[in-house]
Amino acid sequence: MLHKVEGIVLKAKDYGESHQIVLIFTEYQGKIAVMARGSKKTKSRFGAVTEPFTQAHFVWFSGGSGMGTLSQADLIHSRRLIRSDLLLTAYGAYWLDLIDKCTEEKEPNPPLYRFLASALDKLENGTDPDILTRIVELRVMGVSGVQPVLHHCVNCRSNRRPVSFSVSQGGFLCADCQSVDRDAFPISEASARILPLLSRIELDRLGEIKVKPETKEQLERMNHAFMDEYLPFHLKSREILNQIRQNWV
Repeated sequence: MLHKVEGIVLKAKDYGESHQIVLIFTEYQGKIAVMARGSKKTKSRFGAVTEPFTQAHFVWFSGGSGMGTLSQADLIHSRRLIRSDLLLTAYGAYWLDLIDKCTEEKEPNPPLYRFLASALDKLENGTDPDILTRIVELRVMGVSGVQPVLHHCVNCRSNRRPVSFSVSQGGFLCADCQSVDRDAFPISEASARILPLLSRIELDRLGEIKVKPETKEQLERMNHAFMDEYLPFHLKSREILNQIRQNWV
């Protein structure tokens, strides 16, 4: 049976001397793995569409319960500009890793697919990669069912301005409740305002955002502390991104 899907390549793994197993996040069929036979050969017609970040229409054949075989691919976006920049590649690779870990094979999630496509477009077009990464992380936490409470105090549910972020309590704490967690992160007014905004913003409405370095650092600390506590995976790609960022300065 032939299948035609639109998808984004998450990763490709070498198989033998000339083949690859390509993991594709598709819009309506979820995450699938297909065999791209001969894709490593110099003149392969699949050579340009098995790279991470590539978005294409893929046609693949399934003959039974085993892995399908790629038979055709028509490029939509190569996103070569991301792959040509080491730092952007590191950001994007972390995102793809997050999407891979928070999704199961053959479980469709069209909104998440469209979100990823839009995020990669924004990354390629020069939007602040740190802000985009916080948005991606928050979306992945939401998909995983562990997003922090950011729109009111997690303890008393008041709308008073939060003054700290509690990993153990699961979100923001107001001044009256900050004593419930002595280990909560103190946060600035800017962080208290920006993080909830990033958790619900639509990427097509994301304009130019200028955030102070100290605020970006605080946002990152909050996200990562929460993810490390509640998500059941640890990503090497995040460590690689941090190493490249440190050497980039």
